[in-house]
Amino acid sequence: MASKIKEFYKQNKKSTFVVYVILRILVIVCMVAEILRQDWNNVFFCVLTLVLLTIPYFIDRKLKITLPNTLEIIILLFIFSAEILGEIQNFYGIFSQWDTMLHTINGFLCAAIGFSLIDILNRDEKVHFKLSPKFVALVAFCFSMTVGILWEFFEFSAYQFLKTDMQKDRIVQSISTVELNPEGKNVPVVINDIDYTIIYSYDKEANIMKETVIDGGYLDIGLLDTMKDLSVNFAGAIIFSIFGLVYIKNRDEHAFAKRFIPVVRKDE
Repeated sequence: MASKIKEFYKQNKKSTFVVYVILRILVIVCMVAEILRQDWNNVFFCVLTLVLLTIPYFIDRKLKITLPNTLEIIILLFIFSAEILGEIQNFYGIFSQWDTMLHTINGFLCAAIGFSLIDILNRDEKVHFKLSPKFVALVAFCFSMTVGILWEFFEFSAYQFLKTDMQKDRIVQSISTVELNPEGKNVPVVINDIDYTIIYSYDKEANIMKETVIDGGYLDIGLLDTMKDLSVNFAGAIIFSIFGLVYIKNRDEHAFAKRFIPVVRKDE
């Protein structure tokens, strides 16, 4: 399989092949290091990344859809950035805007994929409907937002059932909630300038009450991260939808959007 992928890239996409090889080598080096540390969770992420890096190849060979070089390189870098740099190297924790950047790119890429799917159907002679350029752009935007929402569902489910923190909790200094209204009314109580929070929890095994102090404020459990992710996904989807709308109206061969729009390949 590896030889087939190598031969395919060498024949069709030399620039993409260079990126693919470099990323694959880096993932393998990282996996060897994690095996030596016996961190099997990170080893799984490395194996998953190696599998995900082959997705563009299978899209081209099995679905006969050609991905532009620019789009394919961004997809490969996105996978590496999310799994290896983000999860294993903790770039999500080191760089505060790392997650924001990836979600923005995800919104852009998903809009491109949604746009191309509708555009391919729109231009297919076997399909008996034709959508206006504005509607195609709208569908691309909705497709991107749907993918973004489904991903947030996944992050929340992982938190609920696996006790992960994919949503990345944050420290906040103010809250507004009706839960603390002393009269039980639907009027929010606003608490500002929170300096620290104390959490008391009962340890059944040790039969003691534990005290956890959160310095700097109150702990928000994922709400701000979720809304931020959807907001930047929205921005990325809007940006590409505009590019796509301009492209589909003019069909300019040199349009910026063309670099991100897959096309169906008609093999001889």
